[in-house]
Amino acid sequence: MKKVIVGISGGVDSAVAALLLKNEGYEVEGLFMRNWDSNLNNDILGNPNDINEICPQEQDYNDALKLCEILNIKLHRVDFIKEYWDFVFSYFLDELKKGRTPNPDMLCNKYIKFDLFLKKAMELGADYVATGHYARLKNGRLLRAKDLNKDQTYFLADVKFENFKKVLFPVGEYTKPEIRKIAINYNLNVANKKDSTGICFIGERNFQKFVENYLKPNPGNIVNVETNEVIGRHNGLMNYTIGQRRNVGISGFTKRHYVCGKSVKNNILYVAFGEDNKYLLSDECEIENVNFISNERPTFCTAKFRYRDLDHPVNLEYLENGNIRVCYPSLVKSVTPGQACVLYLGEECLGCGFIKNVKLNNTNLWYLQD
Repeated sequence: MKKVIVGISGGVDSAVAALLLKNEGYEVEGLFMRNWDSNLNNDILGNPNDINEICPQEQDYNDALKLCEILNIKLHRVDFIKEYWDFVFSYFLDELKKGRTPNPDMLCNKYIKFDLFLKKAMELGADYVATGHYARLKNGRLLRAKDLNKDQTYFLADVKFENFKKVLFPVGEYTKPEIRKIAINYNLNVANKKDSTGICFIGERNFQKFVENYLKPNPGNIVNVETNEVIGRHNGLMNYTIGQRRNVGISGFTKRHYVCGKSVKNNILYVAFGEDNKYLLSDECEIENVNFISNERPTFCTAKFRYRDLDHPVNLEYLENGNIRVCYPSLVKSVTPGQACVLYLGEECLGCGFIKNVKLNNTNLWYLQD
């Protein structure tokens, strides 16, 4: 009997993943990963009022314990707190300092869930590991999930190809409503538990207040990109992302305004007015730190520039420095430095690179070059 260790998060997807594998005849055990110590950091997280309340991560662990009792499987627990800080959170802060918009979930998958977790599972005698990600693996290819609305291949695109060789994604062949129904039919304790959203270490906290605990605010001017007029003050470039419309920090304008760029050197936040403003539209970007999980190296494919993005047809030019020039003739709004550009060929996820800079349509302007 093959042994599978499932990353049990305390949510419904990993719960059903364990159930499905057990029903298929695998020897199943669970492993709960503790990646962030909320109690240890409570004094700097801006949450003095909830110090006596159970933190969400501990509630997840209790839910995971109860689930494993129901399924009659063993649950292991491992702390990756230091590793998460070193490989994920430090990266998150460094990217913010550069004025970029980081994606810590991708680094968590790369360094924690599909590296350290994988190694720990092998130490525990696993033949395979499994998670509750909505994705599929077939013949060495990473494919989109059956439920395209829940597909999570975007977040898996930076994982090393060889690390998928002993991975199973049981829920990838199901839709989210089907997973909920299975959980309800088997009376799992997390059947109706709400899905977690946002960045795990921030949770329901205010993003700006959280970041201020680690990065000192550095106020500067907000500038109308078309007129070069100063129209307000920002409280630190790390608090804004390209395309952001709410909480920008200016008032008195009836026309909608959006963050369209930053100058880290001059500490300026650029704003454009109107959702179709040319300063929000780009036709080219360069991606770096490229990771391929496929043998395909196309010159034409599709790309997603953020998780909830559409697929955009793109042309790829492979540069001598290992970066890729990505051109998209149909203009794309709010392509953001620091975010991942994930490449697809049909239903196959080819890999990704991280957006280094963005060229505005029909201009020679490249933001975040300074």
